[in-house]
Amino acid sequence: MSSRKIALVSGSNKGLGLAIVRALCKQYDGDVYLTARDVARGAAAVEALRAEGLSALFHQLDVTDPTSVRTARDFFRGQYGGVDVLICNAGIAFKVADTTPFAIQAEVTLKTNFFATRDMCNEFLPIVKPGGRVVNISSMSGSMALHACSPELQARFRSDDITEEELVGLMERFVKDTQEGSHSKKGWPNSAYGVSKLGLTTLTRIQARRLMEERPGDGILCNACCPGWVRTDMTGSKAPKSPDEGAVTPVYLALLPAGAKEPHGQFVSDKEVQPW
Repeated sequence: MSSRKIALVSGSNKGLGLAIVRALCKQYDGDVYLTARDVARGAAAVEALRAEGLSALFHQLDVTDPTSVRTARDFFRGQYGGVDVLICNAGIAFKVADTTPFAIQAEVTLKTNFFATRDMCNEFLPIVKPGGRVVNISSMSGSMALHACSPELQARFRSDDITEEELVGLMERFVKDTQEGSHSKKGWPNSAYGVSKLGLTTLTRIQARRLMEERPGDGILCNACCPGWVRTDMTGSKAPKSPDEGAVTPVYLALLPAGAKEPHGQFVSDKEVQPW
């Protein structure tokens, strides 16, 4: 078993994820793992980094495939005894002009951005080492969705006692309400991506609270962040930030110094804690 530290970034063969890996290769004292669903694309991304003089390692990981997630978990636990930095970056978004029915967009988007990320975290959080850092890539779209929810929904998403089970139920309810065409009437916004990231930020707050309760002496910090509007295949070419600029806040949270107490359980943008 290697004694080296290890950082893992999901969905990192291109775009923001690749930029995060690039920055970690330059700044992190340990092994940096680029992951992707497709082995060939992941290997090509590692080669591209090597051409830049940077050394990343590759492991296949599809966050929507439980077998793939467990295989990766077992590998990192066996090879390194766990992970030191976990960055959950994998996500999807439909284009604004996409004509896919909203109910299908809601189901597909939440499946990856919320439910699959939650499942991955539930497998990987137990193997995050003491002093570890967990970063969930969320979005200001989640904050905007929160403000567009009914007062009753806002109160639950902001509650300090919301449980993971309740949150899962709310996310399932959103998908069901979109299928019935009643989501607006029931207090939900018209953004599947926004609701998925609202769920992810809320999940992060729950995870942070649970880490404090179950592993109070381990010093693990868990946060959600918005990288900003970044030029990627997913967001388009008009965004103001380059992927490398978007990587700044996630990497800042991943490299919070040993012994740091905060931020923890927060939503961070431009390296600043944002109100929730």
